[in-house]
Amino acid sequence: MENTLNLSVDTLTKIDEVVPKYPEKRSAALMVIHLVQDELGSVNDSACEWIAHRLELQPINIKELITFYPMLREKPWGRKHVRVCRTLPCALRGSYGTCKTFEKKLGVKEGHVREDGEYSLEFMECLADCGQGPVVIVDEKTYENIDAKRAENFAELLIDGKLDGSVDFTSYEDSLNQESK
Repeated sequence: MENTLNLSVDTLTKIDEVVPKYPEKRSAALMVIHLVQDELGSVNDSACEWIAHRLELQPINIKELITFYPMLREKPWGRKHVRVCRTLPCALRGSYGTCKTFEKKLGVKEGHVREDGEYSLEFMECLADCGQGPVVIVDEKTYENIDAKRAENFAELLIDGKLDGSVDFTSYEDSLNQESK
């Protein structure tokens, strides 16, 4: 099949390896969607058609998955993607205020990408760190106890490009790296 999406050889190889692992090609749909999204940042209509063709399905079969699962998207997120947990433990500790603060400071509405493409903001279900909420993930780094008050400073550091290395905010992942040294 022609590579009209200009996917890398690595991604095409992974797709070729994953599809035969399923009893039916259609069962590999989520895995293939994830692989395409990982490389392209989203799964637009042409990617949807390409995946459907690859799996011998109709594009609507792929579109249904993309529009159903919140981790799949039709448009790419911003260069910096901020996720705030809204599940009950984080909500009780102030995540709604955290999200509102980020909307104001970053200039982007929840669920959207800022006009210049720099930031996107997602208010989502459980980020799996209930005891340390409100939990915020920036790209792939997890930050704990970010209530609305702390979110002001957090957003300013993010905007200034100084969040990494900040003494006030250390991601969970960075703290693990520091402990192992």
